[in-house]
Amino acid sequence: MGEGQKAPLRVGFDRSVKLEFHGAKVTSDAGLLVYRELDDAFDLTTSAAGRLADLRTGNNTQHSMTALLRQSIYSRLGGYEDLNDAERLRVDPAMRQVVGGRAREKSAASTSEVGRFETEILSQSSNMESLQNMAGLWIDRVHQAKPIDKIVLDMDSSVSETYGQQEGTAYNGHFECTCYHPLFCFNQFGDLEQALLRNGNVHSAENWRAVLEPVVARYRDQDLARYFRGDAAFAKPALYEFLEEEGYEYAIRLPANDVLEEKIRHLLTRPVGRPPKKPIVLYGCFLYRATSWNKWRRVVAKVEWHEGDLFPRVGFIVTSLWIAEDRVVRFYNGRGTAERWIKEGKQAIKWTRLSCQRFSANQVRLQLFVLAYNLANFVRRLALPQSIRRWSLTTLREKLVKIGAKVVRHAGYITFQLAEVAVPRRFFAQILTRIERLRAMVAPAPS
Repeated sequence: MGEGQKAPLRVGFDRSVKLEFHGAKVTSDAGLLVYRELDDAFDLTTSAAGRLADLRTGNNTQHSMTALLRQSIYSRLGGYEDLNDAERLRVDPAMRQVVGGRAREKSAASTSEVGRFETEILSQSSNMESLQNMAGLWIDRVHQAKPIDKIVLDMDSSVSETYGQQEGTAYNGHFECTCYHPLFCFNQFGDLEQALLRNGNVHSAENWRAVLEPVVARYRDQDLARYFRGDAAFAKPALYEFLEEEGYEYAIRLPANDVLEEKIRHLLTRPVGRPPKKPIVLYGCFLYRATSWNKWRRVVAKVEWHEGDLFPRVGFIVTSLWIAEDRVVRFYNGRGTAERWIKEGKQAIKWTRLSCQRFSANQVRLQLFVLAYNLANFVRRLALPQSIRRWSLTTLREKLVKIGAKVVRHAGYITFQLAEVAVPRRFFAQILTRIERLRAMVAPAPS
């Protein structure tokens, strides 16, 4: 029976071809070594695990907290978002190498070990708080090597569909499905500063303060120009006042109403003559104070007349910026990139896979997805050669992570013999060189 299972498989189109399976000697995820190199350069997972409380006892401590955290993050980077995948990945040579510790010589953690780590250890209140703050700490490490002179924050909500009886799941009329309704805050580089899992039926801006305040606090004492963008869901007087007190310039979409439209009535008259194929775009601005506002604020209006449309397309933006109207609109439109980054998180990292019964366990899963997303984005924007830096995270996973390799072990070292297809050796050399330069720019992580 055992011999039959190990015998090579054959294919009919060419009987000279044999298929053999050597899970511990070959890998389909050799590109994870690049991510591990950047992780090491910034001391990300080691410093992060040091902030977690280890509540395990007895034989449950075979793998360190650092190793378990790495296995959870790198599994998601490789596209293995289900815990069941851990049983095969524990013997994968690339996974064993990036996890480190005991895994190098034996095997990584089993499905049950990873499951206990994610659903029991990390879901403890103290570890949950540390986990939610890790994304910001990682970004701070990156900024040590790549200093910034301004920060632009984009806040947006999204949908994570659910299909079971998970705690907190509810029907959302806007998305027309049963779901969770997470809230995200990105910076201008696509790094995810903070994320929060929420019940499915909450308003898009619910808990904005819980997400935004920790991010604002991290940048408060830095000499930076500060900006914020949000859609109409975030047109909240409390948010305006918070941003003004913290010194943030902002541009937030304002829902239309009769008073606002009366202010720009002169722009709402259809232009005479045959409409051109190119839309006619008009701008206006005025001071406005809603009943719930504590002061007058500037509102910028954009009116577009399109060929074939009976009525114009009108948008309003409340802003603290005193620049030309078209520049305000252009700045606000930049928030569309946040929607693209959310889409990448869904497609490449699969952060909508929140299938645990308990809400706290799904909150942990979301935070682990966030860390995996940020590490992938760091590699893309900091380490890739210019010619491939515009790759999506999905393309990055398919072409960089998913590189096949044969592993040859010697007494003193391990050789990964990589396939050379989408990412040739010269690209690998450039990536490793860039990471080595970054390593020299980063101070040791605080203990």
